[in-house]
Formats: sequence, C-alpha cells, structure tokens
Amino acid sequence: MKKMHPIEALIEQGEHQQLDFKFEVSDSKKIARTLSAFANTDGGRLLIGVKDNGNISGVRSEEEYYMIEAASKMYTRPEVPFEATRWEVNGKTVLEVYIAPSPDKPHTAPDKDDKFNIRVADENILANEVLVLAWQKKHKPDGTLLKISKPVERLFAYLDDHPHINISQFCRIGRINYYIAKNILSDLLAMNTLQYLVIDKHILYQRVPA
Repeated sequence: MKKMHPIEALIEQGEHQQLDFKFEVSDSKKIARTLSAFANTDGGRLLIGVKDNGNISGVRSEEEYYMIEAASKMYTRPEVPFEATRWEVNGKTVLEVYIAPSPDKPHTAPDKDDKFNIRVADENILANEVLVLAWQKKHKPDGTLLKISKPVERLFAYLDDHPHINISQFCRIGRINYYIAKNILSDLLAMNTLQYLVIDKHILYQRVPA
C-alpha cells in the first residue's frame, strides 16, 4: 500500500485552527493578518498551493515565498518569524509555512486601525481589548498583582456555577464599570487563572482547568 505523503496527511485534516490552505499568495498585507493571528493564538501551518477543497494546485514560482517573507518582515509588528519547507507532491510543489505560538504577542498586521487578530477554527477574528491588555501585562517585568476584591470573589462564585462569562455579565454581577472589569479580566488572563474561549465569534472567559 502506498504510503501517504506528510502533506496529504495534513490536507486530510481539513482547515482548522492550526491549519490554513491558500491557493496562492497575492497580497502580502492580507497574509500578514494570518501570520499574526497564528502567532497570537496556538501557532499553525499555512499550505500554499492547496485549494480550499484540499486539491493540490501547486505553487507556480519562488514569488510565493518572497510574498510570505515580505508579509513577515514588512507587515507584522513585532515581526512574526516563520519556517518554510518546499514539498514535492505528485509532481506539484506545496509550500508549507510554519508559525510558532509567539512569546512576543500581541502581533499586529496592517489594517485601518492596526487591529490584532486571533485564530478561531478556520478563521481570523479580531482580539478584544481584554486579550490585548493581558498579553501586554505578561511582558511587564514586575508581573501582575491582583487584589482579591469583592468583584473578583463574585466572579469566581459565578464561575463555580457557570461554564463561562462575558465582560457585560461580569460588569453586572461584579457591580463594576467596563474599565475595571477589563482590567480585572486581563489580570486574571495574564496570571493564567482564566483563559478565553470563542463561541459564535464572541470572546468569553472561563477558569483554567485544574
């Protein structure tokens, strides 16, 4: 029985949070958003020369690699590093681009307002202020000091009985304004006490499993 090529095995998975197919790369700015989304989340792979349906079309020239390189060096801040491997599959060339989850998040890519993206399922969506603030706090040399205040106690009590919470719910049960809620949630994310999840493109917060 013929052994499956590693790229064919990847394609069989279909697109998901850590795998994206691209028929071609025609816009470095657009691909930069995908690079930054992977880096801001769990990392992932781009397969260039593969159609959305998984059919291998192959890359046509060295141009694809240089478009990725331009996306990384010119259009991501801080720069998102990547590793590229060329594979020959049934006479066609597929360019595999690997992006590791980044310790330097958040990474931004060009947009009207230089937004930050995360990867959810097979899409890139915008990160919210809470996530961006949490990433920034993780880089602070003095760390994060959180007081166990009444709003924090109410938050934990709520999460004892509910699987997750959004920021509006936290404002209500914590009896606090958006600014305070944003700071408390970002502190807890930075300390790895909470983690985020995305449901129907809405960012929610839950306890980190023990």
